[in-house]
Amino acid sequence: MVNQSDIESIIAKRYDNGADLWATPDNRIYKGTPFSTLESLLILTELEPTPTPIMLDSAELMLSLWRNDGRFQIMPKSAIYPCQTANVARVLCRLGYASDHRLAKTFDHLLATQHDDGGWRCNTYKFGRGDETAFSNPGTTLAALDAFRFTNRLNQDQRLDHAVESLLSHWETRKPLGPCHYGIGKLFMMVEYPFFRYNLFFYVYVLSFYDQAKSDSRFLDALNVLNSKTIDGKMVVENPNRKLANFRFCRKGEPSDLATKRYREILNNIKH
Repeated sequence: MVNQSDIESIIAKRYDNGADLWATPDNRIYKGTPFSTLESLLILTELEPTPTPIMLDSAELMLSLWRNDGRFQIMPKSAIYPCQTANVARVLCRLGYASDHRLAKTFDHLLATQHDDGGWRCNTYKFGRGDETAFSNPGTTLAALDAFRFTNRLNQDQRLDHAVESLLSHWETRKPLGPCHYGIGKLFMMVEYPFFRYNLFFYVYVLSFYDQAKSDSRFLDALNVLNSKTIDGKMVVENPNRKLANFRFCRKGEPSDLATKRYREILNNIKH
């Protein structure tokens, strides 16, 4: 298998955070980036077309952190933010849990807590309380839409169209928005893979599933920028996580077969 060495390298780190399955002894699943439980699973879903036992065991670990209100407590005795719940949900959906009754409640919770501008907003103030903090967090909104694309609400729920519009509007303003200051600048425009954070490639990929975006000039503008990043039809990774520098599937400055697979998925989505 072409990706076997990368898979083995990730699995070899499963105890590095102090417990099994890339977690800490107190079940923190988002510590040790990019080899936390959450991010390791995200990588493995790119490398492995079918969930393996270790991936499913990790999914069960994450589900053990689910609360009855639909949120996920990813670290003990701490505030729970929408970005955490949305990111856990999108990884679980990739593993086949989109129809699980617990995730159904998670999706209901997310829709019940949608911000006025259509996105999702974490109630934290890392950069003070400027006017921009009144807006939702584009990164959190993108993660939530990545999860919702696996559900029967895709292209059926106007509340999700509202969320899509909030991201399309951000393409116009490009200003840092939300309490965590998500902006669209030089770093955003550099192709990142896998989809860890708010970035051009991730942005276009998720929006390509939503009819609200497909024919919108703002989306098409973003798609044209992404198209310009390809060489001979293959996607070139420009800014991978530095700790993944030795991994074959996302080498900096080189075409990536797996990133190209996601790129072709975008092209297929916009045809329908």
